[in-house]
Order: sequence, then structure tokens, then C-alpha cells
Amino acid sequence: MESEKSTTCSDLHVVMFPFFAFGHISPFVQLSNKLSSHGVKISFFSAPSNVNRIMSMLNDASTTQIIPLTIPHVEGLPPGVESTADLNPTQAELLKVALDLMQPQIKTLLSKLKPHFVLFDFAQEWLPKLATELGIKTVFYSVFIALSTAFITVPSRLPEPGRYPTLEEMKKPPPGFPQTSITSVRTFEARDFLYMFKRFHGKPCVYDRVLSGLQGCSVILAKTCNEMEAPYINYVKSQFKKPVLLVGPGVPVPPSDQLEAKWAKWFDKFEANSVIYCSFGSETFLTDEQIKELALGLELTGLPFFLVLNFPSNVDVSTELKRALPEGFLERVEGKGKIHTGWVQQQQILAHKSVGCYLCHAGFSSVIEAIVNDCQLVMLPQKGDQFLNSKLVHGDLKAGVEVNRKDDDGSFEKEDIKSAVETVMVKINQEPGQSIRANQKKWKEFLLNKDIQNNFIKHLVKEMEAIAGIGH
Repeated sequence: MESEKSTTCSDLHVVMFPFFAFGHISPFVQLSNKLSSHGVKISFFSAPSNVNRIMSMLNDASTTQIIPLTIPHVEGLPPGVESTADLNPTQAELLKVALDLMQPQIKTLLSKLKPHFVLFDFAQEWLPKLATELGIKTVFYSVFIALSTAFITVPSRLPEPGRYPTLEEMKKPPPGFPQTSITSVRTFEARDFLYMFKRFHGKPCVYDRVLSGLQGCSVILAKTCNEMEAPYINYVKSQFKKPVLLVGPGVPVPPSDQLEAKWAKWFDKFEANSVIYCSFGSETFLTDEQIKELALGLELTGLPFFLVLNFPSNVDVSTELKRALPEGFLERVEGKGKIHTGWVQQQQILAHKSVGCYLCHAGFSSVIEAIVNDCQLVMLPQKGDQFLNSKLVHGDLKAGVEVNRKDDDGSFEKEDIKSAVETVMVKINQEPGQSIRANQKKWKEFLLNKDIQNNFIKHLVKEMEAIAGIGH
């Protein structure tokens, strides 16, 4: 774990209040570790069942105190289940209902703690008003890249007041959007984005929550940097007319433990940079058809591969695998291809010398992990911000390749997988593979430059102190 203690010491006290999903909690913990190493005092709000996992993610020198919240009873929400990882999508919506009922509890806690800032998430759009009444400044911490905010959740996204966009309108960028490689999105992506405008349980939709939070907060904080996203950061500033502070892209701390021996032994059999590691995160589940085409595509490359497939917790994994994998597939790839379900030591695998390619869902943390470990990126995004992450990396940064898909339903075939992988793994002396590899190397140097990355946090602490009126 990263435990180098900075010499700087700050009088800042910050409350962290992420949504109860580990895709949101993790970036808040990562930021807590960085701020804590600069002497910032952190109080971290979360549900009781998430506390142990948060504790295990904090670095050794962290001064963060975790404050467990009481989750109110909501009809249909299983008691004791307090993160989206253990819930189906309908129940996950009920977590937002529970969150809305927590306002009196949060008000009491903030009155006692009296922090300078509360860093909050997309679902707590009621927080700015509540905190302002207590004289506390609020920071909307977006755990998504600036392109995501710029394309979907700016005020100009609405075609006219009170009317949400149609599918066709959602395919185009909002008015005033900067001129970049991103000129439109495909039909299946726009259809996915329309979820942002769906209401559940008579509550505000995600777009309304996000917009209200961004408009109500004192400061917007984004997990990105100008080097990667200046046009989108500037567009967000112009839309909200308030400070937009930057955390930097969030480079993961190298793991302290080694890759488990049985896996190290398997990877050791192969040449350097020859293995494709393929995983879509713990909460993304592919359809049978996608699994089949992906598996056949990996086989077609002729390269060794390690494929991680996850399934919802209520299904029998062996039955699902049997149904989804092509007939005779496991026999044909024996010794060269490995299928695994469940958790794996992802960072250690990506760092292994034989792994040269990471085929993933383009979650931004995964993208960064691939680049710092010198793994070529092949992206097959599945939902939400992943589509825009992939467009940024493939289109603007030109540091990875996206799998070709059909416009209407996002389906792909085995040849699309093979072609994308070959661009960066086989045709490395041809374009665009050569440029992609060169750009990936450039971004790796940028991300691994400790001074640059440390300066993001140094500047952030200084700016927050200035806004809070703390002098040195």
C-alpha cells in the first residue's frame, strides 16, 4: 500500500459521502488516501456492511475515520444488504430511496463534525441545500471522465425546458459541445444513455439528480486532467459557471502481494507480451451470444488468453458456461486458453510479463491499469460511461482500439474480436497499430511520473484551502 507521508500538513477537514456502489466508493477511498497523505482529515460516510471493505482499501498511514450510517427500512430492500453489488437493478433503485430518507441523520452528523467540505455523489442532490444551511461547502465529485458529464449531464442536453431528449437527439452531442473526434454516438449507445432520464418510485431520474447536484454544489471535482480532457473540462466550466477542480486520472497503487503461484505458473509458460487478459469487471455480465462470439474471436487470434466471465449471483455458473461456450471450445483451447469465473488478482495479472493485451469493458480504472502495465487496450464497452471512456481512448487519445459493432443493437462477431486484437498485437508495424502503441507508451510515461501525479493532489489541497479560507 502507498504509505509515504507527505511533509505537508493541512487544516482541512473533508467528509466523503459516495453512493453505495463500489464503483463509486473506490474512487472516493482512493482520493481519501491521497488527501490523507497531505495531512487532510477525512470522515468517510458509508453503510455498515461496507465498512470492512473500505478499511481494507485505506492505506497504512491514513487518518480517515469511517462513520457508519443507519440505512432506513424501505419496502423491498433486503435488510443488511447495503451496496449495489448484492442487489438486482430494481433493488438498487430502492437504495436511492433509502438515501433520500437519510437527510435528518446526515444533517445531525454534519452539525457535529463541522467539516470544511462534503464531497458527495450523483444520488444526493439534496445535500448542497442541507450543507449550505450549516455553512458547509459542497463538492460534487464526479467519478466519471469529463467527457461523460459534457456529453450527457449538462443543462444544454435538454432540447427545451422540461423535455427530455429523444433517441435521435441523444445520438448527437449537446449544443456548444467542443469539436473533437466525438461527433456522435451509435444507436445502441444512445438507447443505453436514455436510462438517465427514467424515473423510478416517483423519484427524480439520474439526469435530474446529477444536474441538480452539479448546479447546487460550491465546486465540481473531476477524476481527470487537462492533458487528457481539456476541451470537455472547459465545456463543463462554461455550462456550470463555477470552479472545476481536478484530481488527476487516478493511478492505482501497485499491489503489495504477489500473483498466486498457480496462476503465475500458468502465465510463466508463455512468451513476453503474448497473452490476452480479458475481463469485464465484477458487475458486468455478457449475454450467451456475446460470450460465444468473444470466445471464438479469442480462439481465432491464435494467441494465449485468460478469460474471466462473471454471472449474476443467483445462477449456476457451470450450467451457464456450458450453455454459452461453443461446443468443443474448452477441448480445442486446452493449454492455451483459460476460462475463470469469480475474483482474480487483476493488477498482478496485468503486471505479469507475459500479458500484452487487455480486452475489457473500458471502465476508466481498468483503462489506466492497462496503460501503466504496458498492456495494449482492446475495448468492448457494455454500458453507460464505458462507451464514452472507449471513445476518449480510441478517438482522442488514440491509445487503444474499440471492437467494431453493429449500430442498432451493439452486436459483434468473432471476426470483430480477432481484427481488434490483431491491430495492436500482430500488425504492430502497420497503422493504426504502430501509432496506438506509441501513444500508449506516451500516456504510460505521463501516468507513471510521480511528480506530475503528486502535483494534482498538492494543487487540489491548495485550491480547497483557498476556497475554505484557510491561510498558511
